[in-house]
Amino acid sequence: MSIREAASAGESVVLRTDLPLELVRRGKVRDTYRLGDRLLMVASDRISAFDVVMPNGIPCKGEVLTALSRYWFAITEHLVPNHLMAEANVSNLTIYLPDIARRAMVVREAERIEVECVVRGYLSGSGWIEYREHGTLAGEALPSGLVESQCLPEPRFTPAIKNDAGHDENISRTRLRAMIGPELAGQLEDLSIRMYDFAANYALERGIVIADTKFEFGFIDGRLHIIDELLTPDSSRFWPLDGYAPGGPQPSFDKQPVRDYLAASGWDKQPPAPALPEAVVRDTTRRYLEAYRLITGGDLEARP
Repeated sequence: MSIREAASAGESVVLRTDLPLELVRRGKVRDTYRLGDRLLMVASDRISAFDVVMPNGIPCKGEVLTALSRYWFAITEHLVPNHLMAEANVSNLTIYLPDIARRAMVVREAERIEVECVVRGYLSGSGWIEYREHGTLAGEALPSGLVESQCLPEPRFTPAIKNDAGHDENISRTRLRAMIGPELAGQLEDLSIRMYDFAANYALERGIVIADTKFEFGFIDGRLHIIDELLTPDSSRFWPLDGYAPGGPQPSFDKQPVRDYLAASGWDKQPPAPALPEAVVRDTTRRYLEAYRLITGGDLEARP
């Protein structure tokens, strides 16, 4: 179903962003188009879990991802340049996507570095699993006796790459240096840690713990820029500060309701995924909107 057909049918969740432009890449959430010598990145409301895209989406999700990325790009440009450009006139595309201005970013094209620059400030997710089994994080030792969700002595840079199955594969800093060279690996680590430190302190003052996040970088005119999305609930683990209690999993401002529902549904984590109940969809939308409100101090208007 095209966007125009979906709108006519009353569909409130944008799962596709079909535009009359050259499609450069269609990811799990974002569709990237060529716009002259620039790129147009459009965030849909698609949501994935366990590397499978769900058949129904989360209203407002794409708008939150876009607005939050723009916000973080603006307040971190003193730390590292980014690829965001002043908005081009895309009013001619509203016939295909009426709310395109709310979910699209015009960006400069970069020579992407195929590395996920993950920074972990707290012990959670795959980092907790590795520590529990081996006492290490990204192959490097951590103090003994740490518990799940505990704040680490200092943020750790734990890079990842895509393997043949399309999943992120955590790698050591040693392996990263061998792959891209020690100088570039050092630059990525330094910039990632600086960005995380700034964002974690900023969010903590606003009631959010950023447990971990991932950055992507690329070269524009020979200079490193941060690209893609930035510090969103899709690329980061956001926890409410007022409920933080180390020693187990934490409530989060992301797609946790989706994961919880799927885990209890008996689904085998293979496509196709089951449709999400309306209550799960509403709860997930609420969490994305609340994350935006706490971080920025503003509100996005929620669609019915």
